[in-house]
Amino acid sequence: MLTQNFVITNPTGFHVRPTKTFVQTASTFPCKVDVLSKGKKVNGKSSIAMLTLGIAQHDEVTLEIDGEQEEQAMEALGKLLTAIHE
Repeated sequence: MLTQNFVITNPTGFHVRPTKTFVQTASTFPCKVDVLSKGKKVNGKSSIAMLTLGIAQHDEVTLEIDGEQEEQAMEALGKLLTAIHE
């Protein structure tokens, strides 16, 4: 299992559009993807679950990725968390 923290840089946070991109990318990997923020842990492959986190700019998010291709998933998803812009 890999665990890494990221700080959200998108000025509008993680709303529907960046969440959709994140979930679509996470779903391409066969590993389990969990996202932790504000004391909650959700499935990173579920748009509804991700949106319940209410992730805003400057929030810290922890990714927990476990399984096949976890290193590739961490790299791809980490980039999305720190580089998504409108």
